[in-house]
Amino acid sequence: MEKKLITIAIDGFSSSGKSTMAKVLAKNIGYAYIDTGAMYRAVTLYCIDNGLIDSDNVNTAQLEKKINDIAISFSVDPETGASVTMLNGKNVEKEIRDMRVSGKVSVVAAIPFVRRALVKQQQQMGDSKGIVMDGRDIGTVVFPNAEMKVYVDASPETRAQRRFDELKAKGDASITYEEVLENVKYRDHLDQTREESPLRKAEDAIVLDNSHMTPDEQNKWLLDLYNSIINRL
Repeated sequence: MEKKLITIAIDGFSSSGKSTMAKVLAKNIGYAYIDTGAMYRAVTLYCIDNGLIDSDNVNTAQLEKKINDIAISFSVDPETGASVTMLNGKNVEKEIRDMRVSGKVSVVAAIPFVRRALVKQQQQMGDSKGIVMDGRDIGTVVFPNAEMKVYVDASPETRAQRRFDELKAKGDASITYEEVLENVKYRDHLDQTREESPLRKAEDAIVLDNSHMTPDEQNKWLLDLYNSIINRL
């Protein structure tokens, strides 16, 4: 008998590794992976490239007029086989990961009409289930009825070190660990205190503190949880 498809919601703090683990889980179980953080980053990049953000001030009047013209989708890179983020038909996967976007994405993501527009897109993507989606409000707002909800946690210092190492590995030597840590704490504050769907643990979510776990350990933990839920259905 064919296994029942479910919706998997993975929420948590920035740089907690949730996107990486979500991708691995999706690949292991044959599900589609949706990186909602990339969607907010793409809108942020659009704002930067179109002069809609100055420091931390967003021209919300202009952005609201443009929000429905911002087309975000995901495609597979033919060379690497990895999922990439497309903004109005252009591959922006690399651009949305740099610090100029990281430093402003929480400000853009806090705008109510931006969240409503992207949540609507995300819910449409998950209509037929069989997806792994990660973000800040997946288990609380986007898919409150998801069969599997995970809340990923780790200390700010651990997350900053991971992010710093990731940037160094990509050849970015322009930023210090202290700057990354400051950015992580700043984003945590914005994500948890915004009025529109703040980051919080869903009541029925299972906490995964991966501060001292290897990637293999956390991937096994997630797969074991998925199998236990599927076997109960």
